[in-house]
Amino acid sequence: MDANEKRRRAEDKRAGVFADELAKLQRAEAKLAAKKTRLLADAYALTLEQRSRVGSASSRERDMPLRSMALELGMSVRVNDRPMQTQMHDAYELMELFPQTMEALSEGRVSRAHAQVIQDAGRVIEDAADRASYERIVLVEAERQTVPRTKKYAIQRAEVLDPRPLQERHDKAIRQRRVFVTDLDDTLSALTIVGGNVYIHGAYHRLTGQGTTVKNVDRAKRRAYAAAQTEAEKTGRNGNGKSIGNGTSKAEATQDAEARHDDEPWFDDRTLDEIRCDLALDMLLAGSPVIDPTDPTSGGLGAIKAEVQITIPITTLTGVTNSGAELNGLTPVDPETARRMAGTAKIWERVMTDPITGVVTAVDRYQLHPSQTRFLNARDVTCRTPGCRRPAKDCHIDHSKDFALGGPSCNDNLCNECARHHTLKHATNWHVEQLPGGILTFTSPGGKTHDSHPPSRVAFVPTDHGEYSVAPF
Repeated sequence: MDANEKRRRAEDKRAGVFADELAKLQRAEAKLAAKKTRLLADAYALTLEQRSRVGSASSRERDMPLRSMALELGMSVRVNDRPMQTQMHDAYELMELFPQTMEALSEGRVSRAHAQVIQDAGRVIEDAADRASYERIVLVEAERQTVPRTKKYAIQRAEVLDPRPLQERHDKAIRQRRVFVTDLDDTLSALTIVGGNVYIHGAYHRLTGQGTTVKNVDRAKRRAYAAAQTEAEKTGRNGNGKSIGNGTSKAEATQDAEARHDDEPWFDDRTLDEIRCDLALDMLLAGSPVIDPTDPTSGGLGAIKAEVQITIPITTLTGVTNSGAELNGLTPVDPETARRMAGTAKIWERVMTDPITGVVTAVDRYQLHPSQTRFLNARDVTCRTPGCRRPAKDCHIDHSKDFALGGPSCNDNLCNECARHHTLKHATNWHVEQLPGGILTFTSPGGKTHDSHPPSRVAFVPTDHGEYSVAPF
């Protein structure tokens, strides 16, 4: 074994040691967070006792014990009393309503952030038995997934047990749509639009399409200009002042090249983010982009339309049930909007799923390779690298066993990897093994393994007793 290989193995081993130490520290942090949660919960419980002894009917006076305690605790750790009051309430709620999550936190199996998303999603479940069932199932996911993925999973599970229909929740939430400004540093401000997810995602997609078109036009312009400059330089090098075709001397050719250099066209040096911002403000202020380098005969940037991808149970589409749909694999869509889009959208990738098993039952335009892509996008939803949430539609389809090494182009050898992680896999000693059920095992250079489970499509199934149980798949 040569020196380079020994060094590489030693460095890979150190990476494994770092991972072990970091995991130990995180478990210790979780246990410490559990102690803090108990302390805050006890403080909140004391204020409830104090409140019960306040004789006044004034809500302000009855709130004074809690406000005083929040200020006392907040000042001790240099935290404003309002967020401290929220922390106290959340700690008490976690202790009282989510004992299994609290136990997992105390044992260091989940972080405080994991516990918070379980609590936030599950507080809508009113029945104690249902909440305990929800808690038990989501904790399994929390112990092996990142906080964002746990949050998505928890929301999906809680929705099944939420007594309010999704349409009712959407109708209430949509009344909170608004636009507000937040002033930032260095003369910048942020304009935030809170609205229906279909419209916000659609607007962002359209801005991205327009911005990408601007970048493509600029890239073509740069190439054409570089080619012209190269041709001018070649012409200038042919002969020492002698005529070089059509009576043109070297000196004249040089002058022509310099003139063309002086007339260098304007190039767009903006990033895609900058272009998206400029386009959005242009259209809000003027109704159309101020800078539009595209061909006006084809409609220009205004011809670029939004495109979204929705996964919708066929029973929702037909109106049999009011279960929700899913936008870009990331966020729920209310049934009414989903059905309206199904009937009117021209650019819409429909993936029909069975309402019980969640298995994909039908897709548009059934052809071999497109159907494989649609199946993998429906199965993976996002990049399969643990911790990454880039939507599958923006990822590469990667052969887990390289095609060049004999890996087949079949679904059990394919998965979605974003450009960043796809490149990392091929450039380093990360390995991916596919297991049954779409489960992937990632092995790090340090020898650590991490399982990546495809997102579940169903939480519970009804039993003969009118209760819910975990689906057997």
